[in-house]
Parts: sequence; structure tokens; C-alpha cells
Amino acid sequence: MKATVKWVDGMMFLGESGSGHTVVMDGPPDAGGRNLGLRPMEMLLLGVGGCSSFDVMNILTKGRQAVSDCRCELSAVRADATPAVFESIHLHFVVSGKALDPERVERAVQLSAEKYCSASIMLGKAGVALTHDFEVVEV
Repeated sequence: MKATVKWVDGMMFLGESGSGHTVVMDGPPDAGGRNLGLRPMEMLLLGVGGCSSFDVMNILTKGRQAVSDCRCELSAVRADATPAVFESIHLHFVVSGKALDPERVERAVQLSAEKYCSASIMLGKAGVALTHDFEVVEV
């Protein structure tokens, strides 16, 4: 896997993934940015949510669950010192669908957390406290 981050100006950077997708990263005005893009740590948090959501949906789809919506709400706490690393991250899944089996949803979230999500497992090994929970919404 490869990627490139190119400085644009001020504190704005353009990230390009190996698959050819781009994203703008920028800092807040008090740090020389113009607030025109995501902060790099926001991207990292979104990456954890995206990675885990991918796993959960993959597992539920293979398990023939009729999912109509899946949302991962993330909350994180960062250290109040430099470096301001993540101390904890909580992933709350809201899975909607028809006749969903809560035990299968729970198992999908658990498998992502413990076996499949490279991003969250890597951060956990680095000392970030990761927690997960879920709710099922019948539609």
C-alpha cells in the first residue's frame, strides 16, 4: 500500500491514495491553516470507523442479515499533552434493518474488534483503549 501527501500552502496538504483517491487536509487558523479540510487525526479516527464498518457490514451481509443502514459513531479522547495521541476510542454501531438478529450484530462487532479490523487492532496494540457497542434498529 502506498500514498502521497503533498504540501499545497500554509498548513494545507493534499493526500493521494495508491488507488488514486484524494483528500484535503488542513489545520485550524490558529495553527496557520484555513480550516478547508480534515485534520490528520480526524482522518485517522475516520479510518478506524471505516475499517471496522467494512468488517461489520461484510460479516452481516455474508450472514444474510437484511441491513438497510449501518452507522458507526466514534468518540475519542486525546492526551492533553504533546504528542496529543488518542488515549481512548469508542465505536458505537447503529445497525438498522428488518428482522436483524442482535446476536449476529454483536458477533460481527466483536469479530471486527478482535480479529479483522487492522486499524483498531493496531491502535490497541499501541496502547489506545478501544471499546465497542451497538444497537439494532428495526425498520
